[in-house]
Amino acid sequence: MKMKDLFKHYPSEVRKRLLELRQLILSVAAKTDGVGEIEECLKWGELSFVTSQTKSGSTIRIDWKQRDPNHYHLYVNCQTKLISIFKEIYPDDFEYGGSRSLSLPLKKRLPKGKLSKCIEIALTYNLKNYKNFFNL
Repeated sequence: MKMKDLFKHYPSEVRKRLLELRQLILSVAAKTDGVGEIEECLKWGELSFVTSQTKSGSTIRIDWKQRDPNHYHLYVNCQTKLISIFKEIYPDDFEYGGSRSLSLPLKKRLPKGKLSKCIEIALTYNLKNYKNFFNL
């Protein structure tokens, strides 16, 4: 599947939310020092955001799954401590999917402030000493 065709397969409300989340990721990346240009690509059939130029952060993926129709998701590499960091900072603000995702309810507004901070941390994960963040 090509990138331009990706969003055509989602229901309209899902498409709207994923495009909003995509824009937030690109906006945070543009104003975060050290991130550089973001490469958008498909990984595992999901829209992915990679800091391939600077290698400053962990890949972020976004998607919606039909088996969980009321949520869309922001995924991070499960080999990182990113979800643990997010849980430490925002223990009750997100629904977490193990060590790999934030689940966002389709019917609620995007928590842009808190989610922007999570995105910034993911996009700068390799620049800062997040591996030892909060002694995790």
